[in-house]
Amino acid sequence: MQSITSLSRTHRSTVCGLFAVLCFSVAGVGAQDRYPLDWEDVERESLEHFFTLLRTNTSNPPGNETVAATYLEQVLENEGIEADLFARDPDRANMVARIKGNGSKEPLLVMAHTDVVGVQPENWSVDPFGAVQKDGYIYGRGALDDKDNVTASLMLMLLLQRSGVELDRDVIFLAEAGEEGTTAYGIDYMVENHWDKIGAEYCLAEGGGTVSQGGVVQRVGITTTEKFPMRVTLVARGTAGHGSRPRVDNAIAALAGAVSRLANWQSPLRLNETTRAYFERLAEISEPEDAERYRSILDPEHQPRVERYFAEHEPQHYSLLRTSVAPTIITGGFRRNVIPSEASATFDIRGLPDENPEDFYVDLAGIINNPDIEIVPEGVYRPASPPSGLNTPVFQALENVAARLYPSAITIPTMLTGATDMAQVRAKGTQCYGFGPIIAAEDSSGGGGSHGDDERILEDSVLSLVQFLWYTVIEIAATAK
Repeated sequence: MQSITSLSRTHRSTVCGLFAVLCFSVAGVGAQDRYPLDWEDVERESLEHFFTLLRTNTSNPPGNETVAATYLEQVLENEGIEADLFARDPDRANMVARIKGNGSKEPLLVMAHTDVVGVQPENWSVDPFGAVQKDGYIYGRGALDDKDNVTASLMLMLLLQRSGVELDRDVIFLAEAGEEGTTAYGIDYMVENHWDKIGAEYCLAEGGGTVSQGGVVQRVGITTTEKFPMRVTLVARGTAGHGSRPRVDNAIAALAGAVSRLANWQSPLRLNETTRAYFERLAEISEPEDAERYRSILDPEHQPRVERYFAEHEPQHYSLLRTSVAPTIITGGFRRNVIPSEASATFDIRGLPDENPEDFYVDLAGIINNPDIEIVPEGVYRPASPPSGLNTPVFQALENVAARLYPSAITIPTMLTGATDMAQVRAKGTQCYGFGPIIAAEDSSGGGGSHGDDERILEDSVLSLVQFLWYTVIEIAATAK
């Protein structure tokens, strides 16, 4: 394994080889910056913190996020930055740090989660918690989700403090626990019990993505909204009996019919401000055939044709068009010669931001059209919330910084088909925007991504993520001179 020092020296040539445009533009920005930084030193320190966090096993379950939260708290307090821990469970603490501004503007929240999903070590080519450097990547659980953003947020606070940045608004850093499915310990706890500590006008967090092709950044995705989980279980009941005597009320047969009807049903297509802008801007940088489809999906006359193509070839884009319904688990029976009295199927439903769950469940019942099938909602643990605006100072700042750092790229607003802790914060009225590291196009559809085996990040992306966040926050929070 390379030392941090040797990596930093080789890293310079790597960055300038793979991202020549980035090196040129960052140098230009730095020359005019009110708060110039030594980016080689910043990179070296960023990687030290990143490696420490990756080597801290915060797999959820059980979480153990307090170890990471305490580390962040100590690093910040050593620099004179106010930081506190808040915990529903002592082992699952959230960390909040604040650098005060002059109060002329409402606060900015920068948010990242310290927990990670679990691993199957036997499926990894390296130690999942070893922070292994190999072939221009850093491997480790959480490398993309979400310890890269934790590191960038930590470095932001340290650099604001050291540089003596004069701020118009407080900058708050929340490192939350439990994002990976146990939000009661993290964002729910903080929103319900300590909103006064994290309440803000704007929020920056995970969820976006910056894609490069051939070493040149092509597009910068900024998440402005997301779908929300509203899962259900279908339960079919019938009369148990001997398998040799078929029954008309066979629970498995009834369930199979219901699953088939829902799987073949298309919920209504609805575009919002974000998804319209997404397809419009994506068309600008796409090959002619793809660009035609992306423009046509905005035209009701051509939507059915494009929908069919998306369903077969671009499922992520298909999911952007509607509340999605997908069967994921079927359970029923225990012996091959026994007709069971009950069978069930779980559906992963991801609602559009404006979806009403109760009304949607009524629609499901109408499609199933079988009174013997019970629909049991799991309960919505991430609230629906309206998309964040594209005409706000923060989105404009994100576009400005993207244009300065990556002149050949286009900024595209995106809607996540997954879910993040921004949902709870948006529901409180905060405008939230997700950003992310540089990912090579060839990596975006392969293994090594978030939640995957051999999760990894380009070595160059750690520094670029810090830079992107730094310049954005300077533009929206620093006092003008």
